[in-house]
Amino acid sequence: MDINKLKEFEQIIPEKLKSFINPELYLKYQVKRGLRDLDGRGVLVGLTEISQVNSYIVQNDEMVPVAGSLKYRGISIENLVDGFLNDNRFGFEETSYLLLFGDLPNKEELKNFIDLLSKYRNLPDDFVRDMILKMPSKNIMNSLARSILALYSIDDKADDTSASNVLEQCMRLIACFPLIAVYGYHALAHYHKDNNLIIRSPRVDLSTAENILYMLRDDSKYTKLEAALLDLALVLHAEHGGGNNSTFVTHVITSSGSDTYSVISAALGSLKGPKHGGANIKVMQMFEDMKEKVSNWKDDEEIEKYLSKILTKQAFDKSGLIYGIGHAIYSISDPRAVLLKKYVARLAKEKGLEDEYDLYAKVEELAPIVIAKVRKIYKGVSANVDFYSGFVYKMLDIPDEMYTPLFAVARISGWSAHRLEEIINNGKIIRPAYKCVAGSKTYVPLSDR
Repeated sequence: MDINKLKEFEQIIPEKLKSFINPELYLKYQVKRGLRDLDGRGVLVGLTEISQVNSYIVQNDEMVPVAGSLKYRGISIENLVDGFLNDNRFGFEETSYLLLFGDLPNKEELKNFIDLLSKYRNLPDDFVRDMILKMPSKNIMNSLARSILALYSIDDKADDTSASNVLEQCMRLIACFPLIAVYGYHALAHYHKDNNLIIRSPRVDLSTAENILYMLRDDSKYTKLEAALLDLALVLHAEHGGGNNSTFVTHVITSSGSDTYSVISAALGSLKGPKHGGANIKVMQMFEDMKEKVSNWKDDEEIEKYLSKILTKQAFDKSGLIYGIGHAIYSISDPRAVLLKKYVARLAKEKGLEDEYDLYAKVEELAPIVIAKVRKIYKGVSANVDFYSGFVYKMLDIPDEMYTPLFAVARISGWSAHRLEEIINNGKIIRPAYKCVAGSKTYVPLSDR
């Protein structure tokens, strides 16, 4: 086929595709689109002991919204966070242990776990050179996924899906994810932005959060508050129930009997999507646009007008979405956003960004009011964790290309726990039903078409 014929064919492809399905058919056949009921509740498709997400109670057979709650292995996220912060410790490693093994570690268990992660926190020199530096990607999530798939090739027991082997594979991935993400960014910055190439090995005496800042920054320096806030963000992103898109992907592919590297690379593909892990970047972009369009950041009326224009698709990206506001489950509050907000204020003061923080707080207050005026909604809306996490990363001078990869660095702990849970319980392959609504057609010979 010559080039002109190819271009002509490409132009008619959209017209030839017959993939549109009448929305009324979803109601007729009671299809729960997105595996959600019409009232927004998720369809129950599995059981888990790893985490619990609640946003309502049932009274007199009616759903009554309450402040959102999140528990890791039965422990409230607030108590978990207070525990390590009151001890002036970093919490991501302890959280990872809890998610994997089901109980909090004692001092010796935690030390051994941290030592093991430090031991696993390395990549072969030729792997870094050949898989990351020689093939820099403009999107680090793709670089991560490619690297994870490549690790399959250097694992002698890559296809061993026994729980003990998968646990070791997952711990190695938890340890190596930060390296692959940071090195992926440095390759991008060097080859696509003409920055100096910096590849710094992690230090065994530093936590995951500290090592990320140490390896990422040109001068390798950071304050204790910066490291503590990044560590908190990792803890809050580590897990969020079995029904979120990427974790469900983990369960689905694990149920087929596939290997760990294929499962985690697929979860990365899910998390890359702007409706999932990429949301905090959209929040940051929205606020950059808002700061240009709103002249007085303290004027409620001017802010409300801008938010109304977003909802009516007249402002920002014309999507009609106020990014960072609203969640599939939470209505009154997202406990992760509540916790993060406490420490965001402290860092904003340290960085001299109190006016910008006040703007975030004002939008958090006004957005639900504006949404209620413009749209009919079945439940309330509030700020979700993405609303503040992007601002945190900005204050930490983390490049926006790293926002979603940092989500993955945290969530690998949750994905690992769910993969192990699916393996241990040896469930059936996950295969939901789809109904075909296409009518019958008669085959017509090629000469008669």
